[in-house]
Amino acid sequence: MSVPVVLVAGLHGVARAAVVDRLLREHPGALAIHHDLRQVTGGLVVRTVRDADVVRERVAVRLKHGCVSCTVRLDLIPQLLRYAGRASLLVVDLWDTVEPRSVAEAVGDPETAPGLRLTGVLTALDAELMPTDVCRGELLSEIGKQAAAGDERYLAEVLVHQIEYATALVVPDTMPVPLPPADEDDIELCREVLGHLAPMTPAAMPGEPLPAVDGPGLCVHELAARVDPASAQLPCTARTPAVDTVVWHRTRPLHPGRFFEAMDDIATRSVRSRGRFWLANRPDRLLAWDAVAGVVSVEDTGPWLAALPEPARGTEPPARRLAASLDWTPEHGDRVQHLVLTGPGLDHDEIHALLDACLLAPGEPATVLDDPFADLLDLDAAG
Repeated sequence: MSVPVVLVAGLHGVARAAVVDRLLREHPGALAIHHDLRQVTGGLVVRTVRDADVVRERVAVRLKHGCVSCTVRLDLIPQLLRYAGRASLLVVDLWDTVEPRSVAEAVGDPETAPGLRLTGVLTALDAELMPTDVCRGELLSEIGKQAAAGDERYLAEVLVHQIEYATALVVPDTMPVPLPPADEDDIELCREVLGHLAPMTPAAMPGEPLPAVDGPGLCVHELAARVDPASAQLPCTARTPAVDTVVWHRTRPLHPGRFFEAMDDIATRSVRSRGRFWLANRPDRLLAWDAVAGVVSVEDTGPWLAALPEPARGTEPPARRLAASLDWTPEHGDRVQHLVLTGPGLDHDEIHALLDACLLAPGEPATVLDDPFADLLDLDAAG
């Protein structure tokens, strides 16, 4: 019989601790495991194991290589297996800046974690801090929260990835330290922002029950498909009092020069933007766009489905084939421009005009264009 395991992620440590405490109280016999990574760059982590009433263990652990993946592989998984026969539920209380995907995929791997059943990935949020933090462009290293040596991630980047990967979002109503209750306006703004960033993810607000975390195991491949560029469940166009989401969807190719010149403008118009696109001079490559708080990343994620031999298409994951079928056209296959921008006061017409101007014009040559993306993309390595 496998033991259920739930991950609790979140940049806001106080909110995360409140969610962990509530899980321990509501599930008698549950245990929580937490790794303090403040000294991980020096190869030292502090592991704490506790139940609803007491700390059962606090141990300093030396790792040969100080990083999150080493902590998970060398200490978290062995500890989960160690306690699997003694707990009704295992709660993994993730460090502030840990993104849950890599941990979920380790816990959900039956070969490396037999007897464990990943049943939920919760992200805990502070209603007052979240709407501001998704706009913050500081590096984690600038605020002393890097999770490994050379960690170059941004605070807002980590937060949105924690939100978008989660199977449920939780804004707790009780905190483990004396704090005033969250302001109703903060809660409503938080709910509104989450409804744009992760509209299909259930969100438990103060006073609402936590999602069930003792059910069947989750498939980590399905979790990944929700956020991977080729199959991501992207938000739809929406307009609410404080936030707008604009969707730009086209099939014609992008002119690489014009799109490259417009990148900064596109990234800074919104708080969060993401999606997939294709360039006229790279028709076979599915390119991913990921931007938050004005910082943009472009990545080659591999071939479009239409660029694969037909027998190979049938071997792709079902979510990938379904996403491709929804965008398929006789002329371009699944090649598509699908970008989603979210932020306050977005002008739908202006954004569409900006992006439409980057498309290759009818009759414009596609084979002799300069390649301003050469320094960003390593197509040979991508294969």
